[in-house]
Amino acid sequence: MSFPIVDGLRALEIGSPGAMRGRLNQLILDGHKRATAGLLLEYVRENEELELEGELLALVDDDTKRIATLVVVDVVTVPFIEVPWAFAQAEGEGDESLEGWREGHRRFWIAEGENIDDQTPVVLIWFELVPS
Repeated sequence: MSFPIVDGLRALEIGSPGAMRGRLNQLILDGHKRATAGLLLEYVRENEELELEGELLALVDDDTKRIATLVVVDVVTVPFIEVPWAFAQAEGEGDESLEGWREGHRRFWIAEGENIDDQTPVVLIWFELVPS
């Protein structure tokens, strides 16, 4: 299985379907969330290339319907322990510290069945909302 294609663009499915995805998508639409993190393992498992600077992505809802278009402005892969505070702030999810960001993301990925340690490679994607 690969990442879905919606309207000719690779889809960006933020968080888990349901309330979490709705909240995170709204943060993006409101301009508060300008970045997202994923596990490199997910790309390897699905045989997907990393996003590229300048790539357009379809931000999708639970029904995989495009609700906005995003442009990738930067992509970096770092060990989990090296995710910088500036990135955590750009995620716009209200974390008050880098430790809080790490705790929340570790909990999310473990709940998704992933094993996370300090050296787990994390893909950091910064993006901008493309005006419609």
